Amino acid sequence: MLASGVSFSWYRLREKEFVPFFTQEGELVFCNNVPGIMEMFNITYDPEEWRLFIDSSKRSLKAILLHNGNQYASVPVGYSVHLKECYGNLGFVLNKLSYSDHKWTICGDLKVISMLLGQQRGSLCWA
Repeated sequence: MLASGVSFSWYRLREKEFVPFFTQEGELVFCNNVPGIMEMFNITYDPEEWRLFIDSSKRSLKAILLHNGNQYASVPVGYSVHLKECYGNLGFVLNKLSYSDHKWTICGDLKVISMLLGQQRGSLCWA
């Protein structure tokens, strides 16, 4: 239907309705309204029914909400490709996610848990 040599690009904008629920501050992109994003998914939000999973790899640091009964899909709430897994950065992530308001159960590997409990003092964070 197009003449030869004509190029065509089509971009989907399905993320457009979710953009207002996320903010970037420094190297972290995080959800600024967890109850609001749950409402977008037609989920009645009760913080006691969700747990916060924090993990990192060589490429990224992630924070994801997991439903305790596994009835709902995971909800990514924090992401960074530059932040390392250390006490200061984990505190920054928890602060930005308003952890003190939600008080989710936190789960992660032993390194994350020991850092959050202040038991690992030998690991420093370097920018």
